[in-house]
Amino acid sequence: MADRAAAVELVAFSVAKMGSDDSEWEDCAGYDPGDPARGRPARLIVVDGGTEAYDAIRWVGQLVTSFLDGDGRSPTLDPSGLDRWFGTLQQWWAETPPEFANVFEEHKFHESGSFATFLGCEVRGLGGPNPRWAAAALGDTVLFQVRDGRAIAQFPGLAAEDFGVTPEGVFTEPTQRARMRAALELREGPLLLGDHLLLATDALAEWLVRATATSDPRWHQLTTIEHPQVFRDLVDDLRASGAMKNDDVTLLRAHVTPAEAGVVVVCQ
Repeated sequence: MADRAAAVELVAFSVAKMGSDDSEWEDCAGYDPGDPARGRPARLIVVDGGTEAYDAIRWVGQLVTSFLDGDGRSPTLDPSGLDRWFGTLQQWWAETPPEFANVFEEHKFHESGSFATFLGCEVRGLGGPNPRWAAAALGDTVLFQVRDGRAIAQFPGLAAEDFGVTPEGVFTEPTQRARMRAALELREGPLLLGDHLLLATDALAEWLVRATATSDPRWHQLTTIEHPQVFRDLVDDLRASGAMKNDDVTLLRAHVTPAEAGVVVVCQ
């Protein structure tokens, strides 16, 4: 990589469940390109709200907004920093109940609360020659590092059979904090110019893990898609063939480029 400084291009795509409106998408994704001149890393987050969870859309929105908060309230990516953040989010949830449509909603809010899988990532060292990624995860939202058309890292390291079971995640209930501490995973690794980080919710991640074991999982296609409709067509094709389950699908992609490159932003 010599001494060339690195930047990052960011793009996000999403497709709601088949038969659902885009407004019913229960995943959420967000990013902050950071500020290399001040040493502030880029931040990426993808979360997947539980289908049976109460008000999952509100919960995933709160996770993303808080993780990217620019006023010092976002967590550090270490066990103690994330645990404090989880506690703050749980307190917020308890102190800001919505207006309930009926007594059953109120019961679900207080008794079971909400839940989402979580994958948060930083791209550090931007503006310099040695960028790195660092990530924290709870559940089956997965990061893939792709270089020269093949995956060189996967985090968490789930096998195909690990999908489809009850995943770990961020719960609104404080009684789940010990479980969350025990399940939290962290990892980091070096990046080179040209590398891609793909953060994918479970339906896409499971397909990628299965396809990697049997065939080419279209890494080149996923790292070059630039238009939301192209991504939607890919998801539709995989669903129609039975290769991908019908669930909300989200992909957040980071491309490590020379620092003179701009930031590309494409939403759903």
